[in-house]
Amino acid sequence: MKEDILDSPNFNDNRNYNYSGFETAEREEYEVITEWITPNSSVIDLACGNGALLEKLREEKNIFGKGVELSDSGIEICKSKKFDVIKGSIDQKLPFSENEFDYAVCNVTLQMVMYPEVLLAEMKRIARYQIVSFPNFAYYKNRIDFVFNGKMPRPMLFGYHWYSTGHIHQLSIDDFYELVTNVGGLKISSQLFLPSKIKWKNFLMRVFPNWFQHIPIFLLEKIDAR
Repeated sequence: MKEDILDSPNFNDNRNYNYSGFETAEREEYEVITEWITPNSSVIDLACGNGALLEKLREEKNIFGKGVELSDSGIEICKSKKFDVIKGSIDQKLPFSENEFDYAVCNVTLQMVMYPEVLLAEMKRIARYQIVSFPNFAYYKNRIDFVFNGKMPRPMLFGYHWYSTGHIHQLSIDDFYELVTNVGGLKISSQLFLPSKIKWKNFLMRVFPNWFQHIPIFLLEKIDAR
């Protein structure tokens, strides 16, 4: 039965990423992340995908970049771009020393790991600054969808079903605040969002972030950093 489902042309699954053919594809969050990172910094991109963010940072900020990725196609593409990328899970003890990097970045992947608390703690250990973004599950479209349909909201699953997505730990902005507190030793230095061309939408995102920010982006810093 499992094989029949997987072979179906109507079955969409985003748990096994294949970056072949998407070597240069970028995400909107990259502009925000790039603004935060100072020139000539060292950056570790956790779940670096096709290496497009590292490439952008190298071109615009002259960073020294490394990455960790699970997808074989992603690793192959990153290495073709001359980046040192290792294969592995990012929610376990990482093979890097304490404070090895200036920045640890995890873009739109926190909700896809088994142990998000371990991931954030490791980011704190290996870097002075941490940049984290994720889909806000408390986004108003999700709330409306759940109220009227009574099922796992699909807007934040980007059209996938609850059973065919790698989004295993859905969280809201308030949940993230709680995670930062529980991990300890971190403070949120800045919070941004992808701006809209409509001014009133930007106002709502600033005033009611947990309702209206679709993908929040956080800059954190070690409290004990010197």
